[in-house]
Amino acid sequence: MSAKVKTMERKGASLAEKIYFIEIFRGMATTFGHFWRNLLDNSKLYVRHYPEVEPEIPVRWRGRHRLTAHEDGTVKCVACFMCQTNCPAGCISIEAGERQDDRAEKMPVKFKIDLLECIYCGYCVEACPLDAIRMDTGIYSVTDYNRESFVLGIDDLLRTPGAFSEEEYKKGGA
Repeated sequence: MSAKVKTMERKGASLAEKIYFIEIFRGMATTFGHFWRNLLDNSKLYVRHYPEVEPEIPVRWRGRHRLTAHEDGTVKCVACFMCQTNCPAGCISIEAGERQDDRAEKMPVKFKIDLLECIYCGYCVEACPLDAIRMDTGIYSVTDYNRESFVLGIDDLLRTPGAFSEEEYKKGGA
């Protein structure tokens, strides 16, 4: 009893077919066709003209952090350490102190966020019971020349304004 063997004819027997000259030239023709078409008429290109046209930022977009304050200017944060505990990157560090304005028992003396370590997950915003930290600044380009400027302190975080109104922010579901 012998097995049935089917012999297949091998394609690509010529030298041109073996080294794929024809296919290489067809691929290059397609590439150069797109290149010349886009070079001569770039109106159909899907690009974002970034410096001239700023992108539209939705309300739920997570940007750079900020701390919110009460109407009298005092920080809403009560140093409960929920944001620091919830942060998977460990980029938030808080040092608590006694509060003087009778709103709560304590307040942050030092509040630092290292933007180079942050993964912008938003867990700190979700964990905050008093809506003291937000990521609604609308700042999408965080650049600088030295690493120290990426560590934001409490004053920097309080100085940063929000990009959206309270109604837009609450309606956006953040």
